[in-house]
Amino acid sequence: MGLFSLFKKSGPEPQPRQRGDDGAAPAAPNSEAQRDQAQLRQREIARATALKIDAIEAAMTFDIFNTPEPAWGSTPPRPPRPPATATLAALDANSTELPSCEPGPAAAVEEIALLYANGQLALAGQMLVDSLADAGADRTLWWMLFDLYQITGQQQQFDSLSIDYASRFETSPPAYAAAAARPADPAYAGAAPTLALAGALDGGIGPAVAQMQRQAGSGPVLRLDLSKVNAVDAAGCALLLPGLRQLQDGRRELIVVGAAELAARVRAIVQVGRRDEGEASWLLLLELLQLLKREKEFEEASMDYCVTFEVSPPPYVAPERVATAAARQSASAASERFMLPALIDAGGALLEAIDAYAAGDGALVFDCSRLLRIEFGAAGLLLARLQRLAKGGKAIEFRDLNHLVAALLRLLAFGDVARIFAHKY
Repeated sequence: MGLFSLFKKSGPEPQPRQRGDDGAAPAAPNSEAQRDQAQLRQREIARATALKIDAIEAAMTFDIFNTPEPAWGSTPPRPPRPPATATLAALDANSTELPSCEPGPAAAVEEIALLYANGQLALAGQMLVDSLADAGADRTLWWMLFDLYQITGQQQQFDSLSIDYASRFETSPPAYAAAAARPADPAYAGAAPTLALAGALDGGIGPAVAQMQRQAGSGPVLRLDLSKVNAVDAAGCALLLPGLRQLQDGRRELIVVGAAELAARVRAIVQVGRRDEGEASWLLLLELLQLLKREKEFEEASMDYCVTFEVSPPPYVAPERVATAAARQSASAASERFMLPALIDAGGALLEAIDAYAAGDGALVFDCSRLLRIEFGAAGLLLARLQRLAKGGKAIEFRDLNHLVAALLRLLAFGDVARIFAHKY
């Protein structure tokens, strides 16, 4: 049915009235032949009129439904959505009212930090999504949402956000990685020994690797710091590879610092088709990418390895009890860091363990690479304990915080007693 047919009245269509050449109405037909001829002419006129109407309808339909889409970016941007408002559900008994501040990204960061601390992850995520339009050049909300997607295992949403992030800030987005490594004991907290390699990773690194293996022990958590390695060669890769594999024996959690930076150095010395220096550098590169859970990069590098040495590529196997952390700036000189658990609640055992750790010499350095969330009430108790230790002259640092927890600590003025370092994107 055409567009014009919508406006037609029901019933027989009126027949056009014929006129003669002089404009006068023709005389009534006086024979059957004349009547047939007149009816035939009327049909032809009606048919021509219908064809004209169909042509007009077709043209209008084409104009309405076949207008080309505007070029990308040629239309003015839509005005930003008004900031979402969400009513905080009843917080626990230890919660306090949000501090008064001007509306905007800062207020959103604080409210989202409180929601997350009180376990309202879905509402915190929705507020983060709704607040991005008002974030401007500040990337804090973006980083908080990246962390939330990793903590909750939402890789598809993470990848979609990465595309928007790259478009918005014209920079490379962060790579997805699991937030935690399925620790054997998520509630474990305590001082964890740190093993570190520094300088050139070359043929002279053998004694340091051997000492690293001897000091590994059988503790629940071990921290391996590779961030101070500043050069690599094939001989050093061959020495480090078996030691690194030995530390992943499943008896402990392994936290590797600087794995991404070392992988970049190893990648720089390998070349597709060149096999003079052996396979060790390639295999160490694959091992590091596996530790970092970068499956796509692992597959690409394994194919290059396969082409170079004409062997089958090794399979990708994600580590179960291994976490990684980026190299930190101005790293503390403390040889041992206090590992915080995945969740800090109101339990008093953690505070007692912190007191025991503080009894030693040196600064208090809290490794937060396993820490996912601090409950609001527990954060207040922890702050009170740290205030007492700070008055006693202890320097305090929080390292490798996710941005959701870092926002909570800043809101509660942890910065008055400790240095806070969120992980970098």
